[in-house]
Amino acid sequence: MKTAIVTISTSVAGGRAEDLSGAALVELASAAGAEVVAHEVLADDAVAIEQTLRRHASAGVSLIFTTGGTGLTPDDVTPEATRAVIDRDAPGFAEAMRAESLTHTPLGILSRGVSGIAGRTLIINFPGNPKAVRQLFPVIAPTLGHAVATLQRDGPAPDGPHAGHEARGGHAGR
Repeated sequence: MKTAIVTISTSVAGGRAEDLSGAALVELASAAGAEVVAHEVLADDAVAIEQTLRRHASAGVSLIFTTGGTGLTPDDVTPEATRAVIDRDAPGFAEAMRAESLTHTPLGILSRGVSGIAGRTLIINFPGNPKAVRQLFPVIAPTLGHAVATLQRDGPAPDGPHAGHEARGGHAGR
C-alpha cells in the first residue's frame, strides 16, 4: 500500500514548530503495513494542498493521509482542498474518527476532516494533533488493506473531473 503523508501547518512549514503529527502518521502507517513513499509539509494554502493531493493520486499512491488544517480557523482549508480533489465521498472514515475523538474530548466535534476517493486513491484527513492521530489511526487501520484492495480491483478506473491518470489516459493494457 503505497502511502503519502502530508502535514498541513504554516508554522511547521515555516520552521517554527516540529512535525509531530506527520511523524506519528508515518510511524503508524508503516506499522500497519503501508509503504510510506512520501512525507511532505505544506503551509495552510488550499491551492498547494490541492496540487499536492492531485500529484500523489496521479502518481498512483493508494493512500494519502493528511494531518492538520481541519479546524475552525480561517486558514484551516484542508477539507475544502480535499473536496476539490475527490471524485467520490467515503465518509465512514471521517465519521468514525470523529465519533472516536468524542470519546476522548468534547472538542472532537470541531474537526471538519473529510475522506474520499480520487481515482483509485483513498484520501483521509486527520487532525493536526499527534495525540489525536495516535488515538484515531487505530480506528481506520483494520480497514485499509481491504479498502486498497477494493480500489485496485480490475475494471475501468472511475471517471470524473478529478479521476486518476489511468481514467484520463484510457485503458490500454487491460
